[in-house]
Amino acid sequence: MKASLSRFLETPGVTGAALVDAVTGLTYCAVGDALEVGDGVDTAEVTAVITDQVGRAGDGSELESVIVTSARRYHVVQTVRRAGDPLLLVASLDRERTNLALALRQLNGHAEGVLA
Repeated sequence: MKASLSRFLETPGVTGAALVDAVTGLTYCAVGDALEVGDGVDTAEVTAVITDQVGRAGDGSELESVIVTSARRYHVVQTVRRAGDPLLLVASLDRERTNLALALRQLNGHAEGVLA
């Protein structure tokens, strides 16, 4: 799993990636600095807020992705489909070195094979 996540670091501007359980917030694997959001907030707290708010929305649609923006980084949270509870792929991107549209396209392509 670590080797699969390490491929994300090849995308320009990506500084870290993590695979997180969408229900419990448990981090299964992380590479780089994906777990540090800043100001003492970690990925588990961010994913808990995202899944809670999506659940409260009650619109019946499934979460695909969320982009959280901070002063220096983008944090992309994307659902990875699997049997059972979904996983969240969390990627941290340096805002100064990242073309967000290109990075999202490449991350989507890599996400399909993260559990392969």
